[in-house]
Amino acid sequence: MTSIPNTIPAAQACVKTSKQLSQLRINHTRIRDLATEMRSLIYPDSQSGILLVVGPTGVGKSTLSKYLVELQLKATSSQMDQEAQLVPAIYVQAPASGEKCFSWRLLYERLLEQLEGDGLGLSKQAYGVDASTQRLVRPMRQGRSTLAGLRTAVERALRQRGTRLLVIDEAAHIFSQVSKTEMQSNLNTLKSLANECGTQIVLTGSYDLYHLVSLSAQLARRIHVLHFERYRYDRPGDVQAFHTCLRQFEAQLPHLWKGQLVPHTEALMENTLGCVGTLSGVLTRAARLAEDAGHWDVDYLQRTLLTHAQVNRILEEITDGELAVDPSLTRESVDAKHKSA
Repeated sequence: MTSIPNTIPAAQACVKTSKQLSQLRINHTRIRDLATEMRSLIYPDSQSGILLVVGPTGVGKSTLSKYLVELQLKATSSQMDQEAQLVPAIYVQAPASGEKCFSWRLLYERLLEQLEGDGLGLSKQAYGVDASTQRLVRPMRQGRSTLAGLRTAVERALRQRGTRLLVIDEAAHIFSQVSKTEMQSNLNTLKSLANECGTQIVLTGSYDLYHLVSLSAQLARRIHVLHFERYRYDRPGDVQAFHTCLRQFEAQLPHLWKGQLVPHTEALMENTLGCVGTLSGVLTRAARLAEDAGHWDVDYLQRTLLTHAQVNRILEEITDGELAVDPSLTRESVDAKHKSA
C-alpha cells in the first residue's frame, strides 16, 4: 500500500471543526449520476415498486439516500406549501434490534415518527380536514399495540401524507441471517406496502441485497437494481473524479489543507479503495488530531489511514460483490438482435 511522504507543512488552526467536516456532503460524480438515473425511475404508477441501490461499504449510500429525499422534497416544495399534510418522501434506517428475526415493529414505529412530523423536523400537522365539520383531523392512534395495528397505521399515514418515496437505508438488516423463504416473505411485505400505498421503496445496502432479485421471477421483474460503484484507480476518469473530491475537501478547511491533499490522490484512493465515505472518515479523524494538537502534520493523516488488514478485507468483499453484480447488470444491445436478424 502506498505511503504518504512527510512533506506537508504545518498549517494555521482550522476554520471549521472536524464535526462540521463529518457532516459534509461531497456532491461528487457518482452521487449526481445515480440521483439523475433514479429520478427517471421514480414516478407514479412505476412498474419498479422497489429499487435496490447496492455498493461497497463506505461508498456513500447513506449520503445518496438522504440526498434523494432532499431532491424529492425540493421538487414538491410549492405543493407542500399549499397542502400542509403532504410529506412526499421520507428516510429511515432499517433497525438492527439484536433479535434473531427482523423487528418490523421497530421499523413501523420509525416510519410513523417520520410521518407524524418529528423525524423531518416538521410541526405535527393534521392529515386533513373533515368535510362535515371543517375541523382538522389528526391520524387515528388506536390499535398500535399489535403489529397488524402498526402496519395499518403506517399504510394510512403513507396514503394521507401522499408519500411517494420511502428510502430505507441499511436494508441488509431486513434480510440478514434469514432463510430464503423468510427473505422472500420480508420482501413481499415491502412489496405489499408499496402496492397498497402507491409508494416506491428504495432499499440501499451492501452487495448482499442483490440476492433478492434471484428469489422469484415475479420479484425480479418488479425490482430495479442500481450499482453504486467505487472510484477505481485503473480508470483515468475515476481517478480524476476522486481528485476533484479531494479538492472539495481541501476547500472545506483551506487553512489546514489547501493544496495539501491532492498531491496524495493515488495513496488516498488506494487506501480508501475509492470510496468517498471512507475517505471522509479518514480525513475527519486526521482533522481531529490536528485540532487537538493545534497544528497540521502529515503524520496525522498517516495515522488515520486504514490498516493493511482492513484494506484487504474490504477489498475482498468489494471484489466478490462486483463480480456478482456487474455481469448481472449487463444488458444486450437493442441493435445486436437487429443486426443478427
